[in-house]
Amino acid sequence: MSTTPVRSTAKTTQIFYASTLYGAATLAAALDSGCFGPADRRVLLVSTNAAVPETTTPLDRMPGFERLRGRFDEVLDWNATIEPLHPGGWRPRPDDLPMLQRHLRLLWGLGTDRIELAVESLQVAPALTIAQLFPDASVTVYADGLMSYGPTRNKIDPLVGERVRRLLHLDLLPGLAPLLLAEFGAVAETVPTEAFTKVVEELAGAGEPAAAETSSGPAPALLLGQYLAALSLLTAEEEGELHLRMVRGAVARGHRRLVFKPHPTAPDAWSRALVREAESLGAELTVEDRPVLAEVLYRELRPALVVGCFSTALFTASAFYGIETAKVGTRPLLARLTPYQNSNRVPVALVDALVPDLEEPGGRSPLAGAALQDLVAAVGFVMQPRIRPDLRDAAVRHLSGPLAADTRHHFTRRRLTSLGLPGGLPVPRHPGLRRLARRALKLKRRALG
Repeated sequence: MSTTPVRSTAKTTQIFYASTLYGAATLAAALDSGCFGPADRRVLLVSTNAAVPETTTPLDRMPGFERLRGRFDEVLDWNATIEPLHPGGWRPRPDDLPMLQRHLRLLWGLGTDRIELAVESLQVAPALTIAQLFPDASVTVYADGLMSYGPTRNKIDPLVGERVRRLLHLDLLPGLAPLLLAEFGAVAETVPTEAFTKVVEELAGAGEPAAAETSSGPAPALLLGQYLAALSLLTAEEEGELHLRMVRGAVARGHRRLVFKPHPTAPDAWSRALVREAESLGAELTVEDRPVLAEVLYRELRPALVVGCFSTALFTASAFYGIETAKVGTRPLLARLTPYQNSNRVPVALVDALVPDLEEPGGRSPLAGAALQDLVAAVGFVMQPRIRPDLRDAAVRHLSGPLAADTRHHFTRRRLTSLGLPGGLPVPRHPGLRRLARRALKLKRRALG
């Protein structure tokens, strides 16, 4: 007796989580290029992860967002869903997850729908929390910038990590394979560049034009602020000086029209100091304080040069728009990043290795091909040897190869020594000598406080 297979009548709802306009634009480009299959309903779940969300413009109220809204059937607010809890700090207890999933299905009208998730930054809340709340959902991770080229920052529960099917990312560095989530077999797929730049065209057509766009004269130099002091990577005074170096370096290159794009939460005093510095050097600086993507300014201003520290926008400028780029301050920042596993390390390393120096334009030639892949693998292994032990051979190859001396500043001797890698100090083999060495190291640490 033959039986007819029963077809599932469950509907499919795709939930796309985004916390930045850049992320939402990446999702829009992925949808436009067919990176996601058909669904009965598509929901964009937005979140504001700033330290004080109430003081930050939500993603769905930023200029240009209305141009993206049509890709989704509904926009939901994660902050409103869990208030008064903070999106970055709320991690529900495992025993509460089934109850909370039932609550969300009722609140969002999901019923018994089959859920597919697309999230950014799966290693941390709220993306990790959302993935845990829907334990049967397949997960696509889309990369928010250069961090996709680095290793996963935390060890993820296999119940979450093994549900990750793929990693969608913009092709910022053609030929370089991302390390993120590769330990779970996630397949890296690129979002077509043409689809992303087309979305940027839509965003550029919304709202008021850039203040500097109406000025006549040569193409300006665009300076990108990141507010590294908020990440405790620099002090406020050090970051202010970093921005002043951008101004001085751009003027030294012959640019007399400058545009500064500050981080939305950066102090206004920094911008005023840059205006005064530019004036003293015989240049004109305009502050672009609209909360728009740097890529929108590339289309509006057509800058001759883009200057930054380790912003992803340096690579979208060069790879997508063919604009000259320059870096400032990466070398000392590499030495300051703590702990060594800091997830900003690979982005800083990539800018340091590939982008010309603003203040020393005739510096080292950028790495390419296998040499670049080995450097990233070596940094990735030294950052996360337990998560990516498979990268050890590449790390040894790079650290014992001809480029090791030129890239020595990417590694700490203590880290190389503890992992037994080339470039570290020789470790005594006799057990008694090892105990003495460990005791001496402990005494030294205590003496240093």
